[in-house]
Amino acid sequence: MNSTRPIESGRPEIGQMKLPHLSWYVLGQILGPVALLTLLMTCVIWLTQSLRLLDLVINRGQSAPTFLYLMALVIPALLVIILPIAFFFGTLFTLSRLNGDSELVVMASAGFSQRQLAAPVFLGALLVMVLTWICALWLMPAGQRALNAKVVDIRADVAGALLNEGEFNTNIPGLTVFIRAMDAGGQIRGILVHDSRDRKRPVTYLAQRGVLAQTPQGARLIMFDGTIEQSAAGGAQLSVLTFKNDVIDLDQFSGKNRITLRRTDERYLGELLNPPEQDLPEKTRNAFFAEANNRLSQPLYCLAFAMIALAAILRGRRQRGALAMRITMASLAAAALRIAGYGLAGPAASHPMLCVLFYIIPLWGAAGALAVLMGYGFTRAPMMATA
Repeated sequence: MNSTRPIESGRPEIGQMKLPHLSWYVLGQILGPVALLTLLMTCVIWLTQSLRLLDLVINRGQSAPTFLYLMALVIPALLVIILPIAFFFGTLFTLSRLNGDSELVVMASAGFSQRQLAAPVFLGALLVMVLTWICALWLMPAGQRALNAKVVDIRADVAGALLNEGEFNTNIPGLTVFIRAMDAGGQIRGILVHDSRDRKRPVTYLAQRGVLAQTPQGARLIMFDGTIEQSAAGGAQLSVLTFKNDVIDLDQFSGKNRITLRRTDERYLGELLNPPEQDLPEKTRNAFFAEANNRLSQPLYCLAFAMIALAAILRGRRQRGALAMRITMASLAAAALRIAGYGLAGPAASHPMLCVLFYIIPLWGAAGALAVLMGYGFTRAPMMATA
């Protein structure tokens, strides 16, 4: 009668990658809330980020697919921040629920040790770490490059900003554009363009009809059957020329919009550690070096958060009040740890020697949580049998 052994509860042999069924169960219970929290947090922050892009898209006359494309490019940068936080709260919620439903007690009575419980938690942390590294090292800079390039193109597309029918558009200082109507085929009726950037010789274009054309050289406004009125000598002289057709280069109104030096968030890891530019100031190189170390260290918070969540649930009394207090303390500890990492970014950009703290902070948090798990923090009252 005593020969019956708990199913899949034994410790796996050294070198084996196979996990007990209970470990896969716990891992599935963790990944579900993590995915949900990631989705919800991404949507909330995504909406806040959408306001500045929405204003740009509306003012420049862009389409809804363009707006969605721009918003999709923002997501990798958000995930770098959101994934570790979502993992912490998802893990803490799952372990707390399993404890509240007495599932951890049943697992312990079946021979499922704390080490075996920690295995799926660390496996989930590893998965989130890999995703965070992928976003931080590849997807985020690629997305930011595409985003900034698209924003530059939109801002350079003055046609979308200028040609709003029935309005006097003054988006460009010194330039006023009015069109009476524009049909779906791009045919324009009633055009007025007043260019007063040169206050001594303002020019006014009037045309009965026209068309907007996109050429390899840029946007062009082709006008037919109109006049060009140019004043001189402070308005004392006025010359009027008629034309059958004339072309206005709209790109001349966009000004300089290409940035030769890539921003920090647009650079891949190799470009941060070894910038291709040779004449960069030392301050800029230090900022790039700090950003590189910040990206490499961010996934390490997943490890620290996994340890903190395990310490909060597995150590201490099972009473609801004591558990709530431990969860609160764990949340405050995780928040303090992450805020310390964010606060280090500024000083590290000025003092490269501080970059080592990017790695020390999460590892120190993991070490503190490990000490608690070993019984040096909360009261020695383990809920589950130690392997």
